[in-house]
Order: sequence, then structure tokens, then C-alpha cells
Amino acid sequence: MPVTFKHATLPNGLTIVAEVDPDAHSAAAGFFVRTGARDEPSPVMGVSHFLEHMMFKGTHDLTAEEINRGFDELGARNNAYTSHEMTVFYAHTLPEKLTPGVDLLARMMRPALRQEDFDTEKGVILEEIAMYKDEPFWVLYEAASERHFTPHPLGHRVLGTEETIRDLTSSQMRAYFESRYSADNTTLALAGNLDFDRIVDQVGELCRAWQTTRPIRDAARPATNAQRFVMRDAKVSRAYILALADAPSVQDQRRYAASLLMQILGGADNSRLHWALIETGIAEQAQASFDPRDGCGEYFIFAAGDPARHEEIWDIVERQVADLKDSLTEWDLERLRAKYATSLTVGSERPADRMQRLGRIWTSLHEYRTLESELERINAVTLDDLRTLLDAFPLSRRTVGILLPQD
Repeated sequence: MPVTFKHATLPNGLTIVAEVDPDAHSAAAGFFVRTGARDEPSPVMGVSHFLEHMMFKGTHDLTAEEINRGFDELGARNNAYTSHEMTVFYAHTLPEKLTPGVDLLARMMRPALRQEDFDTEKGVILEEIAMYKDEPFWVLYEAASERHFTPHPLGHRVLGTEETIRDLTSSQMRAYFESRYSADNTTLALAGNLDFDRIVDQVGELCRAWQTTRPIRDAARPATNAQRFVMRDAKVSRAYILALADAPSVQDQRRYAASLLMQILGGADNSRLHWALIETGIAEQAQASFDPRDGCGEYFIFAAGDPARHEEIWDIVERQVADLKDSLTEWDLERLRAKYATSLTVGSERPADRMQRLGRIWTSLHEYRTLESELERINAVTLDDLRTLLDAFPLSRRTVGILLPQD
């Protein structure tokens, strides 16, 4: 039987969407909250990610141990994540376990936010921040994002800073939760072998008391900065170079061309940067990617290698970027269309992947797009589209950060 799209909106504004597949051997559910690091006031930077942790610390009638044990007893694969755009809580189960899985997810979405749990978890978050300070890529990426987007909150760090987390109070967290984790700012995405009407009734009862707050987000394209900076760190032994540039938003139809363009420039294999830097042994890492966001987007270029060769590495990157427009060929598009078709088709066979795709698209665009329509949009991209895109969003205007050893 074909996959069927289903949609319902509860009286309080909570949206439920599903791709129902009676032939699937599993089912998945995820609550997508349209809030993340970009929605945080600067003094409470990191509160969305902190709240992600607090969801697992227990409700007024469930302990943290009961939540964890509940997912284990269902045999669920569950987790959560926070980005600049959204915060997501999900579970992947056998079809007969989806109903109790949704029950557990919905109940944990209203945490107790106890002071003792808040105090304990604050230490965990600070340890996580300290851990990422030992990751050169993240140190450089966060520094570049801050410089590129400042003063816009898209420059916020998802984890926050040591200062903002130490100063954060439980009352500030609760106020943020009550304003943004509302019914009308949340989507429940489902996929796989499931009874949609039954789950709508179930969630309608479970989430009936969730409030409607009409939260807002400034989705206007922010003014960005273009600068070059150098950082030195005694703990690193390699050179790391990272560039950010403006790109199409998630609402922009040119995002399909942008995704293909970055794969041509810096995909894992058969890309310009791969052949110029990795296959030649000049660099150890080289990649490029595209991140579409609400109202704007970001091109990302990264390379790493011997500190003594960092200028050579970046010179090669700049040449590949400068030559990209004139070097594009139909073969580039043909091979990528085939890869995207394979990737999307393989992903469609897993309800967990379908659920994630459905939830992210609905949260970002408030509309449904089939897998077939996405492939049609990718296949419709032409060389002229890629070249026109490079004119509209030139990679020459960028923020470039370099991280080198202290000596």
C-alpha cells in the first residue's frame, strides 16, 4: 500500500502530521518545538539545550529513572537534539509499542523543572561546554559564527557559554519554557505502521492542557559580517580553516541548487576540494556544505592540515571557489542527482528517517512535501541555476577563521 499523508490540528494549536505506511515494520514519533538558540535572549544563551536535558529529569508524576526505564521496556531508540532552529524529542519503536511511546514522550514534554535537578544538570552542561573546548573544529566554528552573525542571535552558541549557564536561573528557564514550549509552537511528526486517528485522540487527551502562547521569531535575513581572523591555541597541533558565507533560506527554492553546489565544491568524494586537497595529500580534511535556516542560510567551507602549509591550503580553496562557476559541468549534476535519489530512497525505507524529514520540513515551512516532489526539485536544477546562484550569493563575501598552534 502507498504511504499516506495525514494532518490534524488540536484546538490548542498543536499540529500532528504523519506519513502512514501499513507495510512498515516499525513506527516513529517526534515532538518538534520551533525554538532554539536563535530564539534565546543573549543573557540566557543555551537555555534551549539546557531544557532538552531537563526533559529527561522527570515530571510531577514520573521520575527520571521511570522515563528512562519506560523507553527501555518499549525497546525504543529514543533521543533528543537542539539546534539554532528547533528542539526535537523522538522515539523509534515497533508498531505495537508506538502508542505507549507517544504517551511517554508527551508526558516528558511537561517536565517538573525541579530546582535540585536544575542545579545538578547545570554542572553537566558546564562539563559539556568544557569538553567542546577540546574540539578544535567547534572552537573555530563558534568563533566564526559569532563574528559572522553578531549582533544577531544566530551567532549564539547552542550550548551557551560558561557565563550564561552559570548565571542562568531556574525561574528564567521556566519563563522561557512557558513562552516557547507551547502547543501552537509544537508539531508531533509520525511515520510508519500506525493508527493516525487513534493517536490524534490520544494526544488530544494527553496534551489538552498545553497552553497557546503565539510565540514569535524574527525571521528577517540578518545583516552579516565579512572578516578574517586568526586564533592560536597551545592545545592544537594542526591548522584549521573555516569560512562562512550567506546562502538561500529554507523557504527559498534556490536551496536545492545551493545543496548541489556545495556537494560539487566539497562533498565527501569526487568534489573539487577532495581532489585538490585530500587526494593530493596537501590537507587532511576538506569539505563544504549548505545549511538552510529560517529566513537565511549559510555556506560552510572547512579544511585542516599541517600548520606550515595552512596558507597553501587556503590558497587552493580560494582557487577552487573562484573557478567553481566556470568549471561546472552536466556530469556534476548527473552524478549528484543519482546520489540524492539513492540517499532519499534509502532513507524513505526507515520510518525514523521519514519522521525526521517530515517534522523538520513541517516545522520550517508549515507544509507537506513528498519525497517524489523533493526529487523533482533536485532533478530540475540546471547549470544556469547554479551559476545564477553564485551571482546572487557570492562565496567571495565571507567570514574566514584560522586556528593555529600557539607556536
